[in-house]
Amino acid sequence: MQPQDQLIVALDLPNAAPALAVVNTLGETILWYKVGLELYLAEGQPIVHALKQRGKQVFLDLKLHDIPNTVASAARIAAATGADLLTVHAAGGPAMLRAAVEAARSSSLQILAVTVLTSMDSAELHAVGVPADPATQVSGLANLALQTGVQGLICSSLEVSALRQNHGPDPLLVVPGIRSSEDDPGDQQRTSSATKAISNGASKLVVGRPITRAADPLRAAQRLLDEITTAQGG
Repeated sequence: MQPQDQLIVALDLPNAAPALAVVNTLGETILWYKVGLELYLAEGQPIVHALKQRGKQVFLDLKLHDIPNTVASAARIAAATGADLLTVHAAGGPAMLRAAVEAARSSSLQILAVTVLTSMDSAELHAVGVPADPATQVSGLANLALQTGVQGLICSSLEVSALRQNHGPDPLLVVPGIRSSEDDPGDQQRTSSATKAISNGASKLVVGRPITRAADPLRAAQRLLDEITTAQGG
């Protein structure tokens, strides 16, 4: 996998104007973009279409978590937009996960199951009634999700090595919360560098603010691509 296939820039921005300005600034350097809940609620399907028209790959990060019928309907709509990846919460359960997979089956859309948000640590999990630590919870939800046919998982870099070892080369392991030692961690609790995440087996990295809020976004993006290349032994 080429470095360009492994770096997803998160367009966590309030509307299309600043989002597409970032895309234009990064030009051919970046292939993949994440459209999250904020941007999708502001702009809807047209933002996905705008990215696809520019030849980009789209990670639609909506973290769906609802009854199976509702999630299946949403997955079919997401597939029709041309999006390439869609997130659902593994905690939604096996029936919901299977419904999402089945709804996307006739398209190129791949379903990713969110395990534990990278903003959550043990204290946050305990606060919502989960007694397990993040690593244990991620492992359990990953086992559940992959049995339903989802193509990949969202996890932190702290769990990616164990998941790769346990589940082999096939699942996409997508890691958000990537930060360098120079970056502000913001609201992320479980983070690491791009080099460490790729070395541990991550398929793709999701990076937002360290690129989109950088004084020079293009330089920041290229630095991360260089880190990925180094981690690959290139």
